[in-house]
Amino acid sequence: MGTHVIKMPDIGEGIAEVELSQWHVKVGDLVVEDQVLADVMTDKAMVDIPSPVHGKVIALGGQPGEVMAVGSVLISIEVEGAGNLKESAAPAAVKEAPVAPKVEAAVESKPAAVTAPRPAAVCQGPMVAREANERPLASPAVRKHALDLGIQLRLVRGSGPAGRVLHEDLEAYLAQGQSNASAPAAAAYVQRNDEEQIQVIGMRRKIAQRMQDATQRAAHFSYVEEIDVTAIEELRAHLNEKHGASRGKLTLLPFLVRALVVALRDFPQMNARYDDEAQVITRLGAVHVGVATQSDVGLMVPVVRHAEARSLWDSAAEISRLANAARNGKASRDELSGSTITLTSLGALGGIVSTPVLNLPEVAIVGVNKIVERPMVVKGQVVIRKMMNLSSSFDHRVVDGMDAALFIQAIRGLLEQPATLFVE
Repeated sequence: MGTHVIKMPDIGEGIAEVELSQWHVKVGDLVVEDQVLADVMTDKAMVDIPSPVHGKVIALGGQPGEVMAVGSVLISIEVEGAGNLKESAAPAAVKEAPVAPKVEAAVESKPAAVTAPRPAAVCQGPMVAREANERPLASPAVRKHALDLGIQLRLVRGSGPAGRVLHEDLEAYLAQGQSNASAPAAAAYVQRNDEEQIQVIGMRRKIAQRMQDATQRAAHFSYVEEIDVTAIEELRAHLNEKHGASRGKLTLLPFLVRALVVALRDFPQMNARYDDEAQVITRLGAVHVGVATQSDVGLMVPVVRHAEARSLWDSAAEISRLANAARNGKASRDELSGSTITLTSLGALGGIVSTPVLNLPEVAIVGVNKIVERPMVVKGQVVIRKMMNLSSSFDHRVVDGMDAALFIQAIRGLLEQPATLFVE
């Protein structure tokens, strides 16, 4: 038997060190050729480190969250034969989930191909008996879904990678009649003293760094405007009824993208990037709209390129395609970089007002709040209208307050008189 030592590979782009994000194996595991051993994160991409050999893991060279130099020992594998005395570096396979201008994308963790995850508890059907202080694996969306359904996640068996609880697991749990109501009523009043420490590494660390950098470097200011979206919603419903079956359903987002495109013709200073080190503002003719998208691994910003050249349905299809790719961890490097202005929305959870953080080096981000019906006075009469706020932020180093207000007022006018979106 011999030892095959795998070193941290040179990923290119002049990168001298990377962060070890996650191990997919542990000491004692049997691995096969091309099995993913670890994920590492650079400033621009999440990278898979596959095994070049068959063998048994005998040593790991670092811990998740550790920054490792290129060429340092990553992992040692016991193999048949003499092994690799020269200690060659492993090949690196870049996942199609690199860093967006705002945050980095990442692919959801996969369990080792040979070793099964250690079960946290004995499972039977959709129900599992975990320890009271054990936190089951689940995405934020699944956790909220469980909360809405009144389900204790620790009671649900996860069918995803490493036992992750999925939406369909919640449905299976309900189908078996195992709801939270069946638990003893007194369980809601049991004292808890458990604590959980979560290391900020990988994707979450990159998000934190980007947000901190944005708030420290840019002079943020926000502007909120109320918009009557009754007319645009009526138009959207009409178009969906007439063309939805053949062209696809329209959400509000493609209309907002169109409004941005038209408004930017008169406010080109908003469609810009600011290099604060070189003290140079670059205004761009192309409108590449970043659409902030929540995924299981964090916030990503896929980019609708050349929105100025797209129809409503073209924009709608591209937004849907990019959002699905981002949520599934399959968005490419190009799809997650190069935006010139960002659109962010929390959908039905949009609240009344928000203060979005700029997606540096951009100078403007437009935030969408939820639509609500309210009584409004129109021509002296009280009527019910659909109202929505736009909560937008700007870099005051580049954008003056009056220009920001006029820009959002222009978007308001376009959305309240939707025919003007299509008048050239």
